[in-house]
Parts: sequence; structure tokens; C-alpha cells
Amino acid sequence: MKIGIPKEIKPLEGRVGLVPEACAELVNSGHQVLLETGAGNLSGYADADYQALGVAIVPSAQDIYEMSDLVVKVKEPYGDEPEMLRKGQLLFCFLHLAADEALTKRLQASGSTAIAFETLRVGGGLPILAPMSDIAGRLAVQYGTTLLHHSQGGKGVLLGGLPGAERGHVVILGGGQAGGNAARLAAAMGARVTVFERQRERMLAMRNLGNNVTALYPYQAQLDDMVSEADLLIGAVLIPGTRAPSVVSRRQVESMSRGSVVVDISVDQGGCIETTVPTTYENPTYQVDGVTHFAVTNMPGAVPRSASQSLSAALIPYLTRLTVPDWREHADLTAAINLSEGEIIYPALREQYL
Repeated sequence: MKIGIPKEIKPLEGRVGLVPEACAELVNSGHQVLLETGAGNLSGYADADYQALGVAIVPSAQDIYEMSDLVVKVKEPYGDEPEMLRKGQLLFCFLHLAADEALTKRLQASGSTAIAFETLRVGGGLPILAPMSDIAGRLAVQYGTTLLHHSQGGKGVLLGGLPGAERGHVVILGGGQAGGNAARLAAAMGARVTVFERQRERMLAMRNLGNNVTALYPYQAQLDDMVSEADLLIGAVLIPGTRAPSVVSRRQVESMSRGSVVVDISVDQGGCIETTVPTTYENPTYQVDGVTHFAVTNMPGAVPRSASQSLSAALIPYLTRLTVPDWREHADLTAAINLSEGEIIYPALREQYL
């Protein structure tokens, strides 16, 4: 099989679909791996690093799409990439189609078969999405901490507090992979942390992070109170393959004090906060009633070296299965297909768009 890795073109996206060591696994299995020139540069991998392991370097994205049986990338097709895809070709990447009807239609027109990282489920878990959720959760706290600085328009709160000063209050919607990582970092910094979660097992895990962490069921009255008190509000609600439900309303955001910060990790799936509007790292923030919003749709792209390494490690076992002729016999892969030769087959997307 010819496996192509194009350069990511989403604004300030530095990740690469596969690191050199992962490509070597495929080359050693007899596949031909093609990499667009410079695709690994922002992750710290030069073309020569790939060539040394048997990867062919090609000059353009057009060449990658024309020559490849399988295209492996990080983010959803962007710019004119959907039109480069063709019938009979496989696409394996993050898609988040529930929040993008226009892209869904363009992929339908291509006739390609698209398999989404975020809908590949094993035993109830999301093994390819998980490492990126880990990163996004931690970055949510890191960016939120910085945006609370007075120089960034924030209210001037130090999340961990100090003797004679109150701790900052971090409110997190969801205690899963992303929300759990956000809670761990915020708790380690010494912040007062409140996590809203419906599953008792996750509540227990959050509470066990430390005495400065409280886990609550999202009753409306408690949610109202905690959102209005929050210095940093983090949205981390995910329903795989489906648009994220709106958990916090505009009215609740308006109740927050000026200089507070909202970071919505769920933005890839449409956002779980009503005031969320997707942004890029070129212009990552905006204001709503004096509250700073950070809603970048490719948060892990800020740490491409770490993210690419972690993503490749999670990806390669499933990619290896995808390169054999009978790959559709693997239930985890077939269940993750969003479109098959242009036809929407993922149940949640069919319900939404058909």
C-alpha cells in the first residue's frame, strides 16, 4: 500500500501525521510511505530523518493525494484538500464532522472513505483521541493561567494563591480524559477546583486528586453558582461523533466577573458553552461581556513535538491493521468509518445530516 502524509496546513498547526519511527514500522512491513517535503519540520523532524528510514519525500500535497492509497494526517482536510481526495482512497485523521456540515458535504463529493480518529472506540475508550485530550486538558489550564494575568486583560488572579491571598477557582465541565487532565494540573497548582460530572466513578477519581478538588453532579442551581464564581471555566464535554451539548448558557457566562476566562476544549465538536466561537492560534481569543474566551480548534498543535510522538504511538497499531486487504473485518475500524465512498454511514452523523 502507498501511504501518504501531507503537511498540515491549518493555521499554526505543527503536528505531523506520523513520526519517522512510526513510518519505519510501515516501511519494514513492505509498504511505501510518502511524505510531503517539510511536513515534519515543525515537530522537529527533518526530511532527512524520514529518508534515512526509507520514506520517500515528494514535493507537494497534490502529489501526496494523487499517489497515495491511504492518506494519514492529523487535522481534518482544510483549504482545498477535500477536493484532492478521490473515490477509492482512504483518509485516516481527526474529522469532527458533527460540527462541520460543509466539510461533510465536500468529503461526500470526493467519494473517499473517511475514518475518524475520534470515533475509533475500544472497550468504551477512545485510544487515538485520548493522548490529544490529555494535552488539551493541560493546555487549557496553562493558557487559562496566562490569560488571567492583568497584562492579558485578565482579573489578575494567581490560581494557586499564596499566604494572605485566596486561591483561584477553576470550574471544569466534565471529568473525562480532557477534563481530568485539566483538574490534575489545576489541583497540582494549588487552585480551588470544582468538576461537574455525571458518572460517580469519575467523580470519585476527581475527588481523589486532593482536598482542593470537589466533584459535583451538574444540578442547574449548583452550576449557576459555580460558573458565576469561576476565575477559569473549562469546557470538556464529549459525546463521540456527536455535536457537544450546550451545558453553559450565555446568561451564565454573563454572570462571570470581568477578566474571567473561558477555555472550551469541546470546540472541535461545536463547543459545550453557548458563547463559544471556533478560533485559531492566529487569533485565539475574543471577549464576551468582559470574559476572555479561548476556543482554538487544534489546541495540541501548540506542542507539536510532544503531540506528534504521542499521537503516533497511539495510532500505529490501528494503522497497521488498516493497511491489510481485509481491514474491514476489524470491528473497531469499521465502527469508526464516518463516510464510505462518499456515503455517510456513522450513525450519529446519519441522524444529524440525513
